[in-house]
Amino acid sequence: MNIRPLHDRVVVRRMEEERTTAGGIVIPDSATEKPIQGEIIAVGNGKILENGEVRPLDVKVGDRVLFGKYSGTEVKLDGTDFLVMREEDIMGVVEG
Repeated sequence: MNIRPLHDRVVVRRMEEERTTAGGIVIPDSATEKPIQGEIIAVGNGKILENGEVRPLDVKVGDRVLFGKYSGTEVKLDGTDFLVMREEDIMGVVEG
């Protein structure tokens, strides 16, 4: 994949959710919710401020992030689903 998001946008690949419960019951795809966690695949150059300066993004490629359930725009590239969203749609970085 070769994509470079513009300005303060990032490209995120959703993390796969567990499809079995602790008791071993398999959950079908139709009953699972979309994951709200993902890995950043690409980042833009930064947010352009009102004075024309560019503020670099706080996230980087490889970060695991939390985002809203309906955040971003879904795109399909090379058969893989990705989300393109603004940095402000990211709620936090998962550390550790």
